[in-house]
Amino acid sequence: MKSRIVLGICVALLLAGSLSADTKFTGAVDDMWSNPDNWSAGLPDPADKIQINGDTLCILDYDAGVIKNTSLEGGGKTHLQLVDGAVLSVAEWTIIGYAGNPEEPHTLEVLGGVYNGGHPDTPNNGRIYVGRAGYALLIIDHSGRVNLLHQDIQVGQGDGGNGTIELRGGLLDCGTRRLILQPSATATAHVDFSGGVLKERYSVANLAEINGWIDSGMITAYDGAGTVVVDSVDENNDATLDTLVVKGLHPLTPGPEDGSSIVPGSVTLSWTLPDPCVPGQPVPVDVYFTDNLQALKDFIDPAAIRIASKQTLTSKTIPIQPKTRYYWAVDTYQGTDHDPVWGPIFEFYVDNLAPEVKTDSDVTTWIDDVSVDVSIGGLVTDADATTVAWTVVSEPSPGAAVLANASQISTTVSLSSVGTYVLQLEADDGEKQGADTLTINVYANSCLAAQSLPDYVPLVGDLDQDCDVDQDDLDLLMANWLECVALGDCDPNGL
Repeated sequence: MKSRIVLGICVALLLAGSLSADTKFTGAVDDMWSNPDNWSAGLPDPADKIQINGDTLCILDYDAGVIKNTSLEGGGKTHLQLVDGAVLSVAEWTIIGYAGNPEEPHTLEVLGGVYNGGHPDTPNNGRIYVGRAGYALLIIDHSGRVNLLHQDIQVGQGDGGNGTIELRGGLLDCGTRRLILQPSATATAHVDFSGGVLKERYSVANLAEINGWIDSGMITAYDGAGTVVVDSVDENNDATLDTLVVKGLHPLTPGPEDGSSIVPGSVTLSWTLPDPCVPGQPVPVDVYFTDNLQALKDFIDPAAIRIASKQTLTSKTIPIQPKTRYYWAVDTYQGTDHDPVWGPIFEFYVDNLAPEVKTDSDVTTWIDDVSVDVSIGGLVTDADATTVAWTVVSEPSPGAAVLANASQISTTVSLSSVGTYVLQLEADDGEKQGADTLTINVYANSCLAAQSLPDYVPLVGDLDQDCDVDQDDLDLLMANWLECVALGDCDPNGL
């Protein structure tokens, strides 16, 4: 059977006990969260603590709003699965894994939709525990997203708190919070990347912490076969590092990138060949490609999904259909007794991507008379035709900004008040939108505008600070000639 490798947790500890709940998912009728008959006290509301326990699968496929707390616990394998369309915000805390057993960890699987740890109305709450005195698995895959709003995500906690996060796709966005791995003598903590991405606020301390966990083997890629890559990036486009981006890279360096989205049409699958056991010998490959994940996992009829058979090549171009998720694998013949060496399953999704929008640089200017006209523009990149629209996000007073033509990328805006203006350029391809903002700072005159810049250096002799050296400055100098503010006697000759 061909599949991704799931980390086995091998600490044998079973804790008893249960967390309190206002309503429990029983699965009495089916697997759907949306069915009130599946809950012991009806559908959860914002004040409810919920509990899912036992050998239960609960599927969420719509916006369920906000609830107070969530716990996945008990003796069987509890499984909460979010799919496309799902949204769940847990205001106070989420516990994945309280009690249980190592062979069947309690699982939160975010295959689509959004799981929010926290809610804007409940600041300083929303921590997510992955393994709190129990066995837990958090899987993020496909287009799934987990957001931290106010608190950290903690993996492994307390005696027997065994937690694993598998980032197979999607995004774990820590925002301004952190990933915390907290193993102990009786607990384990592990994160494995195979297509997904982690984002965390950049700091020297956070970067050192993540690199330390990589060095210790607590953070791996492709179950240890790949390399964990950590990039420090400037996502806010303000010339400062603000975000850590962590992901896994497999030695085959698949293209498209594992877990990515690409536009419809055709795709060139590419990979890097490993070194042969005998230098100079070719490394043929078998390549499999399908939109049926189970067909690749079960491998019952490999010929039906094989697109290259023992060929020496590093790429292959094939047609693809929109709104389809594809899976592929490269098996290599390296000259070992175990040929072919099976590669992992890579995946990508064919979708219309949102337009990429980049506005021109921010502007500093001034009003000469009653207003100032500023040229604005940007760059829109998309595979499809787009429409664009400029809007005024904020201005010093209503109506102070007047756009000449809001439906053109390059246009002008007339500004009639001193202050800060924020304009947004949005592009729409008929299905998805992309946007970027432009800030314009308007001052009463050119000197104040110049003095606002970070690299402004005043002229020597500009005593009245009006950005020039003239008779006014000389008059000030003469009016204060031989004046002294020193403590004690002043020497008029400077001796």
